[in-house]
Amino acid sequence: MKFFKTLIKIFLGLLLTAFVLGSIGLVSLYLYLDPKLPSPEELRDVELQVPLRVYSRDLKLIAEFGEKRREPLSYAQVPEPMIQAFLAAEDDRFFEHPGVDYQGILRATLQLLLTGEKRQGGSTITMQVARNFFLSREKTYIRKLNEILLALKIEHSFSKEEILELYLNKIYMGHRAYGVGAAAQVYYGKKVDQLDLPQIAMIAGLPKAPSRYNPVTNPDRAQIRRDYILERMLGLGFITNLEFGKARDAAVTARLNATNLESEAPFLAEMVRAEMVERYAEEAYTGGFSVYTTLNSRLQTAANRGIREALQAYDKRHGYRGPEANFDIGGIDSDREFDRLLSGYRNIGDLKPALVVSLTEKTAEVHLRGGERIVIPWPGLEWARTYKSENRRGPALKKAQAVLSPGDLIRIYPAHDKEGEAYWRLAQIPKVEGALVSLHPDDGAIVALSGGYDFFTSKFNRATQAKRQPGSGFKAFIYSAALEAGFTPASLINDAPVVFDDPGLEGAWRPENYSGKFFGPTRLRYALTKSRNLVSIRLLRSMGVDHALNHAALFGFDPDELPHNLSLALGSGAVTPMEMATAYSILANGGYRIEPYFIERIEDKQSNPIYQADPVQVCETCEDSDQPQMEPGAEAPAVEGDKVAPRVISAQNHYLMNSMMRDVVRRGTAVRARALGRSDLAGKTGTTNDQKDAWFNGFTRTLVAISWVGLDSAEPLGRGEVGGRAALPAWMTYMREALKEVPEIPLKMPDGIVTVRIDPKTGKRAGVKQEDAIFEVFRTENAPTELLSSVASPTGGDTDTGAAGGDQDPF
Repeated sequence: MKFFKTLIKIFLGLLLTAFVLGSIGLVSLYLYLDPKLPSPEELRDVELQVPLRVYSRDLKLIAEFGEKRREPLSYAQVPEPMIQAFLAAEDDRFFEHPGVDYQGILRATLQLLLTGEKRQGGSTITMQVARNFFLSREKTYIRKLNEILLALKIEHSFSKEEILELYLNKIYMGHRAYGVGAAAQVYYGKKVDQLDLPQIAMIAGLPKAPSRYNPVTNPDRAQIRRDYILERMLGLGFITNLEFGKARDAAVTARLNATNLESEAPFLAEMVRAEMVERYAEEAYTGGFSVYTTLNSRLQTAANRGIREALQAYDKRHGYRGPEANFDIGGIDSDREFDRLLSGYRNIGDLKPALVVSLTEKTAEVHLRGGERIVIPWPGLEWARTYKSENRRGPALKKAQAVLSPGDLIRIYPAHDKEGEAYWRLAQIPKVEGALVSLHPDDGAIVALSGGYDFFTSKFNRATQAKRQPGSGFKAFIYSAALEAGFTPASLINDAPVVFDDPGLEGAWRPENYSGKFFGPTRLRYALTKSRNLVSIRLLRSMGVDHALNHAALFGFDPDELPHNLSLALGSGAVTPMEMATAYSILANGGYRIEPYFIERIEDKQSNPIYQADPVQVCETCEDSDQPQMEPGAEAPAVEGDKVAPRVISAQNHYLMNSMMRDVVRRGTAVRARALGRSDLAGKTGTTNDQKDAWFNGFTRTLVAISWVGLDSAEPLGRGEVGGRAALPAWMTYMREALKEVPEIPLKMPDGIVTVRIDPKTGKRAGVKQEDAIFEVFRTENAPTELLSSVASPTGGDTDTGAAGGDQDPF
């Protein structure tokens, strides 16, 4: 008996010694490790990487840039079932333990003793926060001890709700998603408060192994993990048996969802991205900036539609170039196999990829991704005559088999018949490209911008980067310069053959009108309306190239980048659509120089404004004496306080140009635009040699829009592809939507302008009894005083067709 007592004493002594030594060891280890641990207070200043987001002015999401997708949420924003699911999956005693679950650690220790393996176990949510924010993921005893000590410190400094908020925003959920907010968007395209129970449980199962239990790449394993979490939720009393059964029976519905963009403006979004990187370097992608642009999402949609419809119409006029590919589909009888063949082809703009599966004489049945089958009717096929060249097509089609075969990979495009009935037609990715940019002329805000048919096919932004010849669109600035040189809308210039030996040109130059005809003495108004080339050239020679270059500089063009010879009259320089939009804004807004801009404001992660645009603005109510003035070649002056746009052309010059350019729409090369049913439209078509570029530059008092169509290779577009045919339709589609419910603003005549009845043939003042006289406007000092000697002038080829009566106002 005494022996046993002695043995017990020895055992108790050894146990006490071991406890004391263990305690000393733990204290020593704590004293050794604690100084090396980061302060939990650093978590209060933690900067989660949040992507850059770009919005339209009407708060539609345009783009998101950043390696990590994250949607930070407060604890209050996380639904209770989501919190319960994570507690069931990761740490059901989270609200009870002090940051370390000793029961879990004992289980992990027992596992180690029994198997000899170090496996992750016993980690609480607080310990995961410590590891995710401060430590590595290596499985060592020291790292585990650091994790435990940090967890205890974090629990001492933060509330349970704050810890859970950090955890739910930080954890990696697979497919670049960090946090539950991003996971809900990536896997289900929803906000967290829109998820149902099985979706919540699925997301809660991801942190353990985002790849192994991923519902997209491993749906079977993910479902097993989901059902386990549902069972845990049932066992913990978070859900009822009925809810459990219903959720367990639910199918796996997860799929990858791109960021839910609300407005398609990738070209402008890329401009924003580049600007933000210029300002903030790599922090632009992680700093959580929100950029609010000047874009109007409704107008942007119209711009995209306008460009795509115009390019599709061009492509349709020139013939079908054939399918993108052909597959052997013999023996394929499942939709999954057809889908596999389509898997490498994405939607391009409004064009969907489709696989031809069968043909009749007048129809084609095609397979779309997802198992959908549609029939293309004959109206959707008969246009597809074979493309031979830009000027030639093959014979008219008589049957579908002449252009398609089973297995062809084609594109289809939505169309409507004359009664408005929708159908799909055969289409192709356009070889031709285009751009449209629209500004608010009073401050330069870019309200719509399309740099091409499809950004993801070609990221080259033709609205801002493509320098192309503006053709006759540049005549507006030549004519404005002529008005400053003393010419009037009634000045006569001879439209006749001419040969120039200009030192600035190589050899003799024999310019022609587009029609190849000559019309003799022509008034400037009529010449601009009909875009007479020879009149513009003679006009430029008369006033001098240097004068025209200096005047063009007032519109924002760099004279050093423009030709210093008579070809300037035909727009032989190279400019971008954005430069044309800036210049035409002056003709729209009354004569004031503005600068285009596209960022309205920038906010930081906490929604604090850190930048607000302050553009120069037109001030029509300001006295001219208060307006900053610009001399030719001068920089735009800086204005303190409220920024007032400087006047660059006089009110009289603006009025005369505007009245002439309205005639371009009423009875000139842009007469098709009359279909919009407005009297306040003005503009100028533009076409270059061999129809390599087609433009329409148009405006109202409140909106400027420039459309351009051409090939990136600068090859000819083909016969007849002039500005009024190739580019004007895009402008009209855009303006039809943009000007809805926008009232017309009449052209207000400024002081210093008089109206005079003139003879349409000579431009001289008409006699009282002359029946074919027309009204014309002049600067007071330039009004004609010489009376036509005869009572009536002869009518001829140059008579203004829109002014048949003597009392008819041409504008």
